[in-house]
Amino acid sequence: MPSPLYIALRFIGHRKKAIILSLGGIILGVAFFICTQAQTQGFERFYIQTVLGTSGAIVVQDRFQNRYSGVMQEQGNALVSVKNERPRKYYEGITDAGLVMRVIHEFSNVIACAPVLDDSATMQTDFRREVFRLQGIDLDAQLQATDLRGYMVSGDLADFRQKSSGLLVGALLAQKLNLEVGNTVSIMGPGGDPRSFEVSGIFRTGDNMIDEKRAYVHLRVAQSLFNKPSEVSFIIVKLRDPDRAPQLADRLENLLEHRSRSWQERERGNLQIFKAIRYSAAITVSTIIVLAGFGIFNILTLMVLEKVREIAILRSMGYRRGDISAIFLWQGLLVAVIGSTVGCALGALMTWGVSRIPVRVRGFFATDHFLVYWSWHHYLAAIGIAFVGVFVASYFPARRAAKLAPVTILRGSGQ
Repeated sequence: MPSPLYIALRFIGHRKKAIILSLGGIILGVAFFICTQAQTQGFERFYIQTVLGTSGAIVVQDRFQNRYSGVMQEQGNALVSVKNERPRKYYEGITDAGLVMRVIHEFSNVIACAPVLDDSATMQTDFRREVFRLQGIDLDAQLQATDLRGYMVSGDLADFRQKSSGLLVGALLAQKLNLEVGNTVSIMGPGGDPRSFEVSGIFRTGDNMIDEKRAYVHLRVAQSLFNKPSEVSFIIVKLRDPDRAPQLADRLENLLEHRSRSWQERERGNLQIFKAIRYSAAITVSTIIVLAGFGIFNILTLMVLEKVREIAILRSMGYRRGDISAIFLWQGLLVAVIGSTVGCALGALMTWGVSRIPVRVRGFFATDHFLVYWSWHHYLAAIGIAFVGVFVASYFPARRAAKLAPVTILRGSGQ
C-alpha cells in the first residue's frame, strides 16, 4: 500500500494554488520575523557594547557602612534576634583605589580595571562656555578596561600621554564648542581656578549622552584641579564574561564594602525598553504566520470534506486511523519545512540588505546605517513558531479525517 506521505503529496497536488498561497504566508512570516529581530536586537547590542566599552561591566564606587538597629531580647524565651537592616551610610568616592584594584584583580573573570575621578567642570572657549563632566583617567589602565582607542576619530593618544595638559573631548562637545585638535581651552573646576588645556584628541562613542558631555584629562591633573589628591570617584572593571557581572558585583560589594553595580543593574531601564520593543515586533510579525496557519486550516478542512469518499476507501483497504491522520499531518509538515527553509534564506537576505541601507540616526545614540545582529536564535525561534502554527492548523482537520466512519460513508455514497 502507498505510504501516507505519498498520498499526502497526491492530495496537495489537487490544491496547488491554495497551498502555495499559504506557503507564501509562512515564508514571509518567517523572513520578516528574522529581519525584525535582527534589527531590534542590533540596536540593543550596539547600546550594550557602548556601555561596556565606556563604563565597563562593573563599576565599583562609594564606600559604605552597614547600619543595624541593634539586638533585641525576646521576653520569656531568651531568644536573640536581629532587626531588619537599616539603609547604608555611604562615603563618596574611593580613597584606597590601589588596594581595591589589587583585590579586584584576584578574580579570574577580571581582565582589567581603571580608576576614574569624575566631577563637573566648566570649559571656556572664544565662542562659548559649557558645563560638562570631566574625568581624570590613568591612560594605560583606561585603554585596557575600555574601548577608548577605538573611539578616537582625530588626534593622537601618544600626544595626550606626553602632555600633562592634554585633553580628550567628545565629538559632540567639540562640535558645540567649535574645537579642533591643537586648540587651547580654559577649564575651571569647583574651586574656581581656571587652567589651560590643549585638545589632543576627539572621540566618538556613538552614545550622544557621552559624546556631548564628557572629556578626559590625566588622573593626577584632575585630582589637582578638583582638590582631591588621593581620591577617585569609581573604578571601571572589564570582565571576560560580562553576563556574569551581577554575581561578581555582589561578591565585590560584600568583600570590599564598596557599592558595586553591574552593567545590567545600571542599564535596567533601557534594557527593558529594548526588550519590550523586540517582543512587540515579534508578536506583530508572528500574526503573519498565524494568518497563514488559518489558511492551512481552511485548506485541509475543505480537503477532508472533498476527500471523504477517498478516505473511506483507504480505511476499507486497511489504513488505520493513525495513517489517515498522518496523511494530513504530513501535508502540514511539508508546508512548514519548505516555508521555514525558504523563509530563513529570505530572512538572511533581507537582514543583509537592511544592514546596507544608509540612515542617519542622531538621538539616543548615533549611527549612519541600520544596525543588525546575526544570531541563530532568531532562526530557531522563527522555525519554532512556524512549526507550532502549522501543526495546530493541521491537527484538527487530521483528527476529523481519522474519525470518519468508512461503512457509513460508503453506504451513503451507494457503494
